[in-house]
Amino acid sequence: MSQPRTLAEIVAVLDAPDSVGDLRRYFHGADGASFTGGQFDLLGGGGSRPEVANTVTAEDLVAVELLGVAIPAPQRLDLLQGPLGRKVSAELLAIPTDVELGEDDALAYVIGGGPADAAWHLLRDTPRIGWVIAGKLLARKRPKLVPVYDAVVSCAYGTRSGFWEWLHGTLREDDGALARRLDALHREAELPAGVSRLRVLDVVFWMRHRPDHRASGCPGLRLPDPVER
Repeated sequence: MSQPRTLAEIVAVLDAPDSVGDLRRYFHGADGASFTGGQFDLLGGGGSRPEVANTVTAEDLVAVELLGVAIPAPQRLDLLQGPLGRKVSAELLAIPTDVELGEDDALAYVIGGGPADAAWHLLRDTPRIGWVIAGKLLARKRPKLVPVYDAVVSCAYGTRSGFWEWLHGTLREDDGALARRLDALHREAELPAGVSRLRVLDVVFWMRHRPDHRASGCPGLRLPDPVER
């Protein structure tokens, strides 16, 4: 298994010349691009707005499907009006909408036994949902705390289990250098306010590795050449 990317390697990817353009193509449809996932964070005003923050809604399910995954009809109904939805809501009630991964108190929500972890396991262990959909649904409900995560970005980051804790620690390195770089990219790409730091990171890495990713035997993301300063 490959080693997770270091902070320096992550910043090198973010600083590459393509990053701002990739963000603009993904979220703004620049250069004729069309990515439905650009509306994941914003559809209906977002999944963490106060009136729906602790409930899985039909808009949330549509938003998740904009990221290229399909939730079967029985699981949709269970999330909207069944015991699964009620159990997930109970965990969401314990997670503030404004807590951000990398902050002092964020780790308690994502470590094993924390409410975000508990909600993820509820979803992951539901037949025909699995880990990718589980993470995407929670990212819709708590976009500042839970990152979108799938096979492409997992390969690009060189991570597997323990991803949330790894990213939390990386965001805390060098006095928050990664967070500052993500904020700068957000401004440079002129992204909507509803797009979180975590989503900026996810999209840059997904856009960079998606064309070359292989389902098996993938060597991972090729790091950019050093930029002359």
